Amino acid sequence: MTDLDITVRFALPADRLPIQRMLELYQHDLSDIWDQDLDCHGEYGYALDAFWGGDGCHAFVATVDGHYAGFALVSPEVRIGTEGRWMEQFFVLRKYRRAGVGLHLAETVFGLLPGRWEVGQMPANLAAQSFWRQVIGQYTGGRFKEYDKRAAFWTGVVQVFDNSQRDGA
Repeated sequence: MTDLDITVRFALPADRLPIQRMLELYQHDLSDIWDQDLDCHGEYGYALDAFWGGDGCHAFVATVDGHYAGFALVSPEVRIGTEGRWMEQFFVLRKYRRAGVGLHLAETVFGLLPGRWEVGQMPANLAAQSFWRQVIGQYTGGRFKEYDKRAAFWTGVVQVFDNSQRDGA
């Protein structure tokens, strides 16, 4: 997949259903490490209301050649510090993985929302940890801190950086 026409933008109300459906694929992908069950409708379910009008919450979509390719959900509910942004959920369809879509999505989202960031991954999600170390390392020139959080309501690996002083921000 070369020369892809990748677009990343803030999600519109019309993107809500496609994001909801991609969330189901995302949750299925993680079903071996994220303890969830299907509901009576055969869905994992994910509450999206906050991303349409929630204070400090943002939804983004990525498209390739006009087709949905992924999404990012950002919230202000950080895990390490007291303020900043948290990459709530991040997903790229398998078809577009390893083609630069995830990198483009992440860098665009970071660039549109400058400031302090926290990006976390579940302890068993080694592929995500590798992806984020590489992406954030490249984006920050290696200027990030990593934490291994094992207490409270959320556990996992968290990369923390601040792009508020980044050129062009």
